[in-house]
Amino acid sequence: MKIIVTGGSGFIGTHLLRLLQTEGHQVLNLDIAPPQVEGLEAVAWRNCSLLDVFGVRQVFEKFQPMAVIHLAAHAAMEAPDKSVFAVNTEGTANLLAVIKQTASVERVIITSTQHVRKPGSGMPTSDTDYVPYLYYGETKVETERLTRAADLDCAWTIVRPTAVWGPGQLLLAEGMWKLMLRGRYFHPARDPVLRSYGYVKNVVWQLERLLHASAPAVQGRVLYVADGNSRQFEWVNALSRSICGREVPTLPLWFIRLLSAFGDVVKALGINFPIYRARLENLITNNPVPVEPIIDLLGQPPHSMEEGAEETAVWLKAYFKGKKQ
Repeated sequence: MKIIVTGGSGFIGTHLLRLLQTEGHQVLNLDIAPPQVEGLEAVAWRNCSLLDVFGVRQVFEKFQPMAVIHLAAHAAMEAPDKSVFAVNTEGTANLLAVIKQTASVERVIITSTQHVRKPGSGMPTSDTDYVPYLYYGETKVETERLTRAADLDCAWTIVRPTAVWGPGQLLLAEGMWKLMLRGRYFHPARDPVLRSYGYVKNVVWQLERLLHASAPAVQGRVLYVADGNSRQFEWVNALSRSICGREVPTLPLWFIRLLSAFGDVVKALGINFPIYRARLENLITNNPVPVEPIIDLLGQPPHSMEEGAEETAVWLKAYFKGKKQ
Protein backbone atom coordinates (compact mmCIF):
# COMPACT_ATOMS: atom_id res chain seq x y z
CA MET A 1 0.00 0.00 0.00
CA LYS A 2 0.88 3.67 -0.30
CA ILE A 3 0.53 4.89 3.28
CA ILE A 4 0.83 8.29 4.95
CA VAL A 5 1.73 8.15 8.64
CA THR A 6 1.31 11.37 10.61
CA GLY A 7 3.63 11.71 13.60
CA GLY A 8 5.87 8.92 12.32
CA SER A 9 8.96 10.38 13.98
CA GLY A 10 7.70 9.71 17.51
CA PHE A 11 8.12 6.63 19.70
CA ILE A 12 5.28 4.52 18.27
CA GLY A 13 5.67 6.05 14.82
CA THR A 14 9.32 5.08 14.51
CA HIS A 15 8.51 1.42 15.19
CA LEU A 16 5.54 1.60 12.82
CA LEU A 17 7.62 3.08 9.98
CA ARG A 18 10.18 0.30 10.40
CA LEU A 19 7.50 -2.40 10.25
CA LEU A 20 5.70 -0.86 7.25
CA GLN A 21 9.03 -0.59 5.44
CA THR A 22 9.80 -4.25 6.21
CA GLU A 23 6.38 -5.30 4.92
CA GLY A 24 7.06 -3.59 1.60
CA HIS A 25 4.66 -0.66 1.84
CA GLN A 26 5.46 2.70 0.23
CA VAL A 27 5.39 5.07 3.20
CA LEU A 28 5.47 8.82 3.67
CA ASN A 29 6.09 10.21 7.15
CA LEU A 30 4.30 13.53 7.77
CA ASP A 31 5.89 15.11 10.84
CA ILE A 32 7.42 18.39 12.02
CA ALA A 33 10.61 16.51 12.98
CA PRO A 34 12.68 13.86 11.14
CA PRO A 35 12.99 10.32 12.53
CA GLN A 36 15.64 10.22 15.25
CA VAL A 37 16.90 6.70 14.53
CA GLU A 38 18.95 5.03 11.82
CA GLY A 39 17.54 2.58 9.29
CA LEU A 40 14.61 4.67 8.07
CA GLU A 41 16.43 6.54 5.33
CA ALA A 42 14.25 4.85 2.68
CA VAL A 43 11.06 6.25 4.25
CA ALA A 44 10.14 9.62 2.76
CA TRP A 45 9.71 12.44 5.28
CA ARG A 46 7.82 15.68 4.78
CA ASN A 47 8.28 18.49 7.27
CA CYS A 48 4.66 19.57 7.61
CA SER A 49 2.41 20.52 10.52
CA LEU A 50 -1.20 19.35 10.54
CA LEU A 51 -2.08 22.92 11.50
CA ASP A 52 -1.03 23.88 7.95
CA VAL A 53 -4.04 22.55 6.04
CA PHE A 54 -2.75 23.85 2.69
CA GLY A 55 0.58 22.08 3.17
CA VAL A 56 -1.16 18.85 4.15
CA ARG A 57 -3.41 19.05 1.09
CA GLN A 58 -0.41 19.48 -1.21
CA VAL A 59 1.27 16.39 0.26
CA PHE A 60 -1.89 14.28 -0.21
CA GLU A 61 -2.48 15.52 -3.75
CA LYS A 62 1.03 14.55 -4.76
CA PHE A 63 1.34 11.23 -2.89
CA GLN A 64 -2.25 9.92 -3.35
CA PRO A 65 -2.20 7.49 -0.41
CA MET A 66 -4.37 4.39 -0.14
CA ALA A 67 -4.24 4.45 3.66
CA VAL A 68 -3.61 6.96 6.45
CA ILE A 69 -2.47 6.18 9.99
CA HIS A 70 -2.85 9.28 12.17
CA LEU A 71 -0.47 9.21 15.14
CA ALA A 72 0.49 12.90 15.38
CA ALA A 73 -0.51 14.39 18.73
CA HIS A 74 0.61 16.42 21.70
CA ALA A 75 0.53 13.86 24.49
CA ALA A 76 1.70 15.74 27.60
CA MET A 77 -0.22 14.83 30.74
CA GLU A 78 0.55 18.16 32.41
CA ALA A 79 -0.26 21.41 30.57
CA PRO A 80 -1.34 24.94 31.56
CA ASP A 81 -4.34 24.97 29.20
CA LYS A 82 -5.86 23.27 26.15
CA SER A 83 -4.23 25.58 23.63
CA VAL A 84 -1.06 23.45 23.54
CA PHE A 85 -3.13 20.53 22.23
CA ALA A 86 -4.20 22.24 18.99
CA VAL A 87 -2.75 19.44 16.86
CA ASN A 88 -5.12 16.98 18.58
CA THR A 89 -8.20 18.98 17.63
CA GLU A 90 -7.58 21.55 14.88
CA GLY A 91 -4.86 19.38 13.34
CA THR A 92 -7.13 16.33 13.27
CA ALA A 93 -9.97 18.39 11.76
CA ASN A 94 -7.61 19.58 9.00
CA LEU A 95 -6.43 16.03 8.30
CA LEU A 96 -9.97 14.64 8.11
CA ALA A 97 -10.99 17.39 5.68
CA VAL A 98 -8.07 16.58 3.39
CA ILE A 99 -8.76 12.83 3.58
CA LYS A 100 -12.36 13.43 2.54
CA GLN A 101 -11.10 15.33 -0.52
CA THR A 102 -8.64 12.55 -1.49
CA ALA A 103 -10.39 9.86 -3.51
CA SER A 104 -7.45 7.43 -3.34
CA VAL A 105 -7.82 6.87 0.42
CA GLU A 106 -9.47 3.56 1.25
CA ARG A 107 -8.46 3.05 4.91
CA VAL A 108 -7.96 5.44 7.82
CA ILE A 109 -6.78 4.69 11.37
CA ILE A 110 -7.19 7.57 13.84
CA THR A 111 -5.26 7.26 17.10
CA SER A 112 -7.00 8.28 20.30
CA THR A 113 -5.96 7.17 23.82
CA GLN A 114 -7.14 5.14 26.79
CA HIS A 115 -7.23 8.47 28.64
CA VAL A 116 -10.60 9.32 27.16
CA ARG A 117 -11.53 7.48 30.35
CA LYS A 118 -9.93 8.35 33.67
CA PRO A 119 -7.96 5.53 35.34
CA GLY A 120 -10.18 3.74 37.83
CA SER A 121 -13.44 4.66 36.05
CA GLY A 122 -14.15 1.05 35.11
CA MET A 123 -14.93 -0.57 31.78
CA PRO A 124 -16.77 1.64 29.23
CA THR A 125 -20.41 0.82 28.55
CA SER A 126 -20.15 2.15 24.98
CA ASP A 127 -17.68 3.75 22.58
CA THR A 128 -18.87 7.19 23.69
CA ASP A 129 -18.87 6.53 27.44
CA TYR A 130 -16.32 9.21 28.22
CA VAL A 131 -14.69 10.18 31.51
CA PRO A 132 -11.72 12.14 30.11
CA TYR A 133 -8.49 12.40 32.06
CA LEU A 134 -6.92 15.88 32.08
CA TYR A 135 -6.71 18.17 29.04
CA TYR A 136 -5.07 15.46 26.96
CA GLY A 137 -8.01 13.11 27.44
CA GLU A 138 -10.49 15.90 26.70
CA THR A 139 -8.81 16.77 23.41
CA LYS A 140 -8.72 13.12 22.38
CA VAL A 141 -12.47 12.88 23.04
CA GLU A 142 -12.75 15.74 20.55
CA THR A 143 -10.51 13.78 18.14
CA GLU A 144 -12.99 10.90 18.26
CA ARG A 145 -16.02 13.16 17.84
CA LEU A 146 -14.45 14.92 14.87
CA THR A 147 -13.75 11.55 13.25
CA ARG A 148 -17.34 10.38 13.60
CA ALA A 149 -18.67 13.68 12.28
CA ALA A 150 -16.34 13.75 9.26
CA ASP A 151 -18.56 11.44 7.15
CA LEU A 152 -15.54 9.88 5.47
CA ASP A 153 -16.05 7.97 2.23
CA CYS A 154 -13.67 5.20 3.28
CA ALA A 155 -13.36 2.61 6.05
CA TRP A 156 -12.18 4.31 9.24
CA THR A 157 -11.23 2.98 12.66
CA ILE A 158 -10.39 4.66 15.96
CA VAL A 159 -7.69 2.99 18.06
CA ARG A 160 -6.95 3.65 21.72
CA PRO A 161 -3.40 2.72 22.78
CA THR A 162 -2.94 1.92 26.46
CA ALA A 163 0.42 1.95 28.28
CA VAL A 164 2.79 1.51 25.34
CA TRP A 165 6.35 0.55 26.26
CA GLY A 166 9.52 -0.78 24.71
CA PRO A 167 12.79 0.40 23.14
CA GLY A 168 12.73 4.14 22.56
CA GLN A 169 10.22 4.98 25.31
CA LEU A 170 12.16 7.91 26.74
CA LEU A 171 9.66 8.84 29.45
CA LEU A 172 10.04 5.46 31.13
CA ALA A 173 13.75 5.33 30.32
CA GLU A 174 14.38 8.57 32.19
CA GLY A 175 12.01 7.58 35.00
CA MET A 176 11.23 4.09 36.28
CA TRP A 177 13.76 2.24 34.13
CA LYS A 178 16.65 4.52 35.08
CA LEU A 179 15.86 3.95 38.75
CA MET A 180 15.76 0.18 38.12
CA LEU A 181 19.10 0.30 36.32
CA ARG A 182 20.64 2.13 39.27
CA GLY A 183 19.07 -0.16 41.86
CA ARG A 184 16.87 2.61 43.28
CA TYR A 185 13.40 1.46 42.24
CA PHE A 186 11.05 0.01 44.86
CA HIS A 187 7.53 -1.23 44.15
CA PRO A 188 4.55 -1.50 46.52
CA ALA A 189 4.47 -4.94 48.14
CA ARG A 190 1.60 -7.33 47.28
CA ASP A 191 0.53 -5.11 44.38
CA PRO A 192 -2.87 -6.37 43.07
CA VAL A 193 -3.32 -3.69 40.37
CA LEU A 194 -4.63 -4.85 36.97
CA ARG A 195 -3.69 -2.77 33.94
CA SER A 196 -3.37 -2.94 30.19
CA TYR A 197 0.07 -2.81 28.57
CA GLY A 198 1.09 -2.75 24.94
CA TYR A 199 4.60 -3.71 23.89
CA VAL A 200 5.32 -1.27 21.07
CA LYS A 201 6.16 -3.97 18.50
CA ASN A 202 2.81 -5.64 19.22
CA VAL A 203 0.95 -2.33 18.94
CA VAL A 204 2.42 -1.51 15.53
CA TRP A 205 1.78 -5.10 14.40
CA GLN A 206 -1.88 -4.56 15.29
CA LEU A 207 -1.98 -1.25 13.40
CA GLU A 208 -0.50 -2.82 10.27
CA ARG A 209 -2.82 -5.83 10.44
CA LEU A 210 -5.86 -3.56 10.75
CA LEU A 211 -5.07 -2.29 7.24
CA HIS A 212 -5.56 -5.83 5.92
CA ALA A 213 -8.76 -6.66 7.83
CA SER A 214 -12.00 -6.61 5.85
CA ALA A 215 -13.61 -3.17 5.66
CA PRO A 216 -16.86 -4.28 7.38
CA ALA A 217 -14.83 -5.73 10.28
CA VAL A 218 -13.18 -2.39 11.08
CA GLN A 219 -15.58 0.26 9.78
CA GLY A 220 -16.48 2.77 12.50
CA ARG A 221 -15.08 0.64 15.31
CA VAL A 222 -13.21 1.75 18.42
CA LEU A 223 -10.47 -0.74 19.33
CA TYR A 224 -7.97 -0.75 22.18
CA VAL A 225 -4.53 -1.72 20.82
CA ALA A 226 -2.66 -3.62 23.53
CA ASP A 227 -1.29 -7.02 24.55
CA GLY A 228 -4.06 -7.61 27.08
CA ASN A 229 -4.80 -6.95 30.74
CA SER A 230 -2.27 -8.21 33.26
CA ARG A 231 -1.09 -7.63 36.80
CA GLN A 232 1.13 -4.57 37.02
CA PHE A 233 3.48 -6.52 39.28
CA GLU A 234 4.12 -9.11 36.52
CA TRP A 235 5.09 -6.37 34.06
CA VAL A 236 7.35 -4.59 36.57
CA ASN A 237 9.04 -7.86 37.53
CA ALA A 238 9.63 -8.87 33.91
CA LEU A 239 11.45 -5.58 33.34
CA SER A 240 13.35 -5.78 36.63
CA ARG A 241 14.62 -9.28 35.82
CA SER A 242 15.80 -8.15 32.37
CA ILE A 243 17.29 -4.82 33.46
CA CYS A 244 18.71 -5.77 36.88
CA GLY A 245 18.81 -9.57 36.84
CA ARG A 246 16.56 -9.89 39.91
CA GLU A 247 13.00 -9.54 41.17
CA VAL A 248 11.90 -6.00 41.92
CA PRO A 249 12.48 -4.90 45.55
CA THR A 250 9.29 -3.98 47.42
CA LEU A 251 8.28 -1.70 50.28
CA PRO A 252 5.05 -1.59 52.32
CA LEU A 253 2.44 0.66 50.79
CA TRP A 254 2.12 2.72 53.98
CA PHE A 255 5.81 3.59 53.78
CA ILE A 256 5.54 4.59 50.11
CA ARG A 257 2.60 6.81 51.06
CA LEU A 258 4.85 8.62 53.53
CA LEU A 259 7.50 9.03 50.86
CA SER A 260 4.92 10.39 48.41
CA ALA A 261 3.75 13.00 50.94
CA PHE A 262 7.36 14.08 51.37
CA GLY A 263 7.67 14.10 47.58
CA ASP A 264 4.79 16.60 47.32
CA VAL A 265 6.64 18.99 49.64
CA VAL A 266 9.90 18.62 47.74
CA LYS A 267 8.14 18.97 44.39
CA ALA A 268 6.53 22.24 45.55
CA LEU A 269 10.05 23.55 46.13
CA GLY A 270 10.98 22.75 42.55
CA ILE A 271 13.09 19.69 43.39
CA ASN A 272 12.61 16.40 41.52
CA PHE A 273 11.60 13.42 43.64
CA PRO A 274 10.74 9.97 42.22
CA ILE A 275 7.41 9.57 44.03
CA TYR A 276 4.62 11.98 44.94
CA ARG A 277 0.94 11.48 45.70
CA ALA A 278 -0.42 11.94 42.17
CA ARG A 279 2.10 9.44 40.80
CA LEU A 280 1.37 7.00 43.62
CA GLU A 281 -2.39 7.18 43.02
CA ASN A 282 -1.79 6.35 39.37
CA LEU A 283 0.46 3.47 40.41
CA ILE A 284 -2.14 1.87 42.70
CA THR A 285 -5.23 2.39 40.51
CA ASN A 286 -6.70 -0.46 38.46
CA ASN A 287 -7.11 0.42 34.80
CA PRO A 288 -8.07 -2.59 32.64
CA VAL A 289 -9.63 -1.99 29.22
CA PRO A 290 -11.69 -4.15 26.84
CA VAL A 291 -8.95 -5.80 24.74
CA GLU A 292 -10.98 -8.84 23.63
CA PRO A 293 -12.27 -7.22 20.39
CA ILE A 294 -8.78 -6.58 18.95
CA ILE A 295 -7.59 -10.08 19.98
CA ASP A 296 -10.68 -11.69 18.44
CA LEU A 297 -10.16 -9.75 15.23
CA LEU A 298 -6.40 -10.14 14.75
CA GLY A 299 -5.31 -12.94 17.07
CA GLN A 300 -2.69 -12.87 19.79
CA PRO A 301 0.20 -10.40 19.24
CA PRO A 302 3.49 -12.05 18.23
CA HIS A 303 5.80 -10.82 21.01
CA SER A 304 5.70 -12.00 24.66
CA MET A 305 6.16 -9.72 27.67
CA GLU A 306 9.46 -11.45 28.46
CA GLU A 307 10.75 -10.94 24.91
CA GLY A 308 9.76 -7.28 25.05
CA ALA A 309 11.47 -6.84 28.42
CA GLU A 310 14.72 -8.37 27.11
CA GLU A 311 14.75 -6.15 24.01
CA THR A 312 13.96 -3.11 26.14
CA ALA A 313 16.79 -3.87 28.57
CA VAL A 314 19.31 -4.19 25.72
CA TRP A 315 18.18 -0.86 24.25
CA LEU A 316 18.12 0.84 27.67
CA LYS A 317 21.70 -0.09 28.53
CA ALA A 318 22.90 1.06 25.11
CA TYR A 319 20.94 4.30 25.50
CA PHE A 320 22.61 5.25 28.79
CA LYS A 321 26.01 4.07 27.57
CA GLY A 322 25.61 6.43 24.62
CA LYS A 323 24.65 9.32 26.90
CA LYS A 324 27.83 8.84 28.95
CA GLN A 325 29.93 8.94 25.80
